[in-house]
Amino acid sequence: MLGASLNKVFNYFKSRWQSSLNYSLWGLLIFPLSPLVGAVTISFVSLITLVRQYPKISRRPLNWGFALLSVLLIVTVGFAQDKTAAFLGLFNLLPFFIVFAGHSVLIQTFAQLRQMAWIVVIGSMPVAIMGLGQLFLGWSLKLEILWIVLNWTITPGGNPPGRIASLFLHANTFAAYLVIVFILSLGLWIEQWRLGIGYWGLSIRGRGERLTAPHSPVPFLFLSMAVIANFIALIFTNSRNGWAVAIFACLAYALYQGWRILVGSVAAIVSSVFLAAFAPSPVAQIFRLVVPAFFWARLNDDMYPDRPVALMRKTQWEFAWSLAQQHPWTGWGLRSFSTLYRAKMQIPLGHPHNLFLMLSAETGFPSAFLFCGLLAWILITGVQLLQKSKYINTGDKLIFFSYLLAFVGWILLNTVDVTVFDLRLNALSWLILAAISGVVHRYHEKDRLASHQN
Repeated sequence: MLGASLNKVFNYFKSRWQSSLNYSLWGLLIFPLSPLVGAVTISFVSLITLVRQYPKISRRPLNWGFALLSVLLIVTVGFAQDKTAAFLGLFNLLPFFIVFAGHSVLIQTFAQLRQMAWIVVIGSMPVAIMGLGQLFLGWSLKLEILWIVLNWTITPGGNPPGRIASLFLHANTFAAYLVIVFILSLGLWIEQWRLGIGYWGLSIRGRGERLTAPHSPVPFLFLSMAVIANFIALIFTNSRNGWAVAIFACLAYALYQGWRILVGSVAAIVSSVFLAAFAPSPVAQIFRLVVPAFFWARLNDDMYPDRPVALMRKTQWEFAWSLAQQHPWTGWGLRSFSTLYRAKMQIPLGHPHNLFLMLSAETGFPSAFLFCGLLAWILITGVQLLQKSKYINTGDKLIFFSYLLAFVGWILLNTVDVTVFDLRLNALSWLILAAISGVVHRYHEKDRLASHQN
């Protein structure tokens, strides 16, 4: 029975991969294990789509905005102190604008959103398992095939030590990836739960309608394992940012579903952890009897005492802001922060742990504000579609809400970190933005056609 069910799942995807998007989906599936193969595949699809669909792409105002941003970023290279580093820094942004433009044309339906979410979740399982093996079983690996076509490096004990990093370079980067995967997998899981589990013969009530469940239990069981595995791995990345965004996502889903008891339970747990970490000593000691030190000591930095002031985010943000004020129009040049910070603080640091401050310091306020404005445009139009469109079925709203929530999670992560330097995470983020924009544009076209007919 299990084999037949798995075949049905495989055939489900196979029967629906009928467009050029299928190549991107395969690339996205292999991306966590082979970033080069995934990047080449997705880039090739983006370029082909750009050539074939250029008239359609060029008519979208959002793409005009990214084209203008590209010009501004190129101009900033001419004013950079280190023009070579600034030019190389463009490759963390400009190619992904093309990915966005191409895939916002390819991805336009809720069925495609589900396909992509499933691919992301399935592709995450090997790296999550490797990460858990890295920390708990002492797994180590150094596998290199054809230079970087396949390059797996797993450091025993994690990086930094005691924190899961799996195939990613750092635990914080892995945590950011896991958060996005966790949000999408939880959305798919809730969707399967609402449909019911035919294996147990359940019927559930969803949003005012009685739903019986004729479906196989395999997708639900797989998603249950994926949610649990990714959540456990996320916990042991020991990333406070990842924990916070994951909790925020759980609360958002609970509020969206109207699960008030779950909201109260999560709020009580979070409050207990914060009281154990930050309350006055007599109160904190009471909560520390039930809250593991693994959580509260990480939150209040008792786990890592005496960290240099230069490694504090507040210090980094203040320095980035001062750089932005000194060169407000064109910035200091992409990838300049690390050099400037080392010269000032005598400590190597790759970025200021805030994407928006980094762009302000390195590219100037006009580019940073335009970038933020374009992101706000995507988010606002997505929320408006979720709230107002009469063309979205109740069953499709959840998957769209999941993508919007993943987008908000990405924004929150980038206020305390920078995710654009990891190829896998950066590509996934822009594909999510493209998916939201593509669906919004398609349904806006439906609204226009309906208004003309009336």
